[in-house]
Amino acid sequence: MPQLDRLSGCPSCAEPLEEGDLYCGACGADLRAAARLPAGGATCDQGEQPTLPTDGALHSPTASPAVDSPAAAAPPPPAAPPMPPQPPLSPPTGAGTLPAPPVPTAPSTPTLHLPRPAGQTLETPTSAAQAAGDAPGAPDPPPQPGAAPQPAGTPTGEPEALGPRCIACGTGGIDGDGCCEHCGHKQPDARDHMEQERGALAAASDRGLRHQRNQDFFAIDTCPLSDGGAAGIAVVCDGVSSAARSEEASAAASEAARAALRESVPRGAHPEDAMHDALLAAADAVSALASGSDTDAERNPPACTIVGAVTTAELLTIGWIGDSRAYWIPEDRTSSPARLTEDDSWAAHMVAAGLLSEEEAQADPRAHAITGWLGADAYELEPHTASFTPRGPGVVVVCSDGLWNYAESATEMAATVPADARTRPLHSAQRLVGHALDSGGHDNVTVALVPFPVPTDGAGPAAGEV
Repeated sequence: MPQLDRLSGCPSCAEPLEEGDLYCGACGADLRAAARLPAGGATCDQGEQPTLPTDGALHSPTASPAVDSPAAAAPPPPAAPPMPPQPPLSPPTGAGTLPAPPVPTAPSTPTLHLPRPAGQTLETPTSAAQAAGDAPGAPDPPPQPGAAPQPAGTPTGEPEALGPRCIACGTGGIDGDGCCEHCGHKQPDARDHMEQERGALAAASDRGLRHQRNQDFFAIDTCPLSDGGAAGIAVVCDGVSSAARSEEASAAASEAARAALRESVPRGAHPEDAMHDALLAAADAVSALASGSDTDAERNPPACTIVGAVTTAELLTIGWIGDSRAYWIPEDRTSSPARLTEDDSWAAHMVAAGLLSEEEAQADPRAHAITGWLGADAYELEPHTASFTPRGPGVVVVCSDGLWNYAESATEMAATVPADARTRPLHSAQRLVGHALDSGGHDNVTVALVPFPVPTDGAGPAAGEV
């Protein structure tokens, strides 16, 4: 004890000491140990330990004077290991406080310590929000094959949610005018090109190369007859370009005529009577379009032309109003083809009256001005019907002027129709549309092919069948 009185400052930090101090008030150094050092002796290892609290690492055994007893003059026993393996860069918690036992921030496998519903795997941890929202027994594994999609699950594919994309850029959506919202490209309309095959019948239609819309329409069908046979039905309508909503007129007329024929022919009505009634039904359907509140007052009411054909095992019946046509093309090309309709047009009237030749009438700019049509403003409705009994098999070509403009005579049409048209009607219809497009495509083009006779089962004849 006398030696302690001679210490005026802490041997470790030089802090001034007061009489009776056993420990340094600044660094906590044990002054008793320093007093036992030989005179002029070296400092011991414990002299450097108390400097650690200033760095924030309070793990030295001598850094807790409140715990050590004043009677314990010797250094703390080595039973208390200095530092457990901890990151040296952890922020200090303040000088003079004891460090809390190290607690891992997150267990390596947290799901092993949490109760989970049966069936929930431990390999896909869920967030707290997911765990709070999951109902017992409703795990979130991948959906089982055949299972219905969950409404709150992962979103389904984008095409269903985003709708159709632009065919040009593949990015933009389609606005109400049919244009891309990104690049402005005009999208093709569903009616720009249409094809259909029903049994032994087929039809095709295309907008052409000059018009913005396809104002043509067609309807084909087959129906059973009371004698066990079958009938083929084809209707082609051409919308009048100078009329409002002519594309609606052609569609309404085609469907009305087809439905009327589909109802009356199986009941045993004579094909000519059935065709006459079908033309009147088509006219009523077009006239009804003009009664709507959206009628364009600055243009003519909706209008179109019409031509239809009904074939059975023995009879071929044609009906028309306007300048859409029907041709008979025999399968035996040594036989003569025939044009079955007469146009309701200015040119036809001039020729019938003997005022102009066929060539002169067709060369006149008024040649295609029609004198008969379907519509509310049709001042004189005169349906034309005719029946024929062909001597052999063949096809009936029912078409708009978009085709016959490039094959006007029966001979020209026969040269254009493929030889296998009766056995491959859809392929032949495609070829005829392609011929019109290759020839200029100045108008909408529509063609339907009806075989004669119609097979009793309604199916197309086998290749090579005569």
